[in-house]
Amino acid sequence: HDTRFDDPRFRLGFATLVTHYWSNAAFLEEEALLDNADRLTGIPGVLIHGRLDISGPADVPWNLAARWSDAELQLLDDAGHGGGSMNSANVAATNRFARRV
Repeated sequence: HDTRFDDPRFRLGFATLVTHYWSNAAFLEEEALLDNADRLTGIPGVLIHGRLDISGPADVPWNLAARWSDAELQLLDDAGHGGGSMNSANVAATNRFARRV
């Protein structure tokens, strides 16, 4: 439980920011991320996405992983937008990258 959300001012600010950001398509041109994915070649990354995430469909990381040759896609069957197995997957991916350094 994130205690910041107990504060109604934080909730309002968060909701305002998220609504503004997404109503403006993240301030990106259409397909900008996918069209420029080749610029990530040689940079390893892990895309971790919960199948139960109702705020972001799984086709977004799926399509990015298809164009980013050095990306690893992990679709978590039991996760939504965060928490639980999502946290564990993020920690595991971070630890793998830390061992490379």
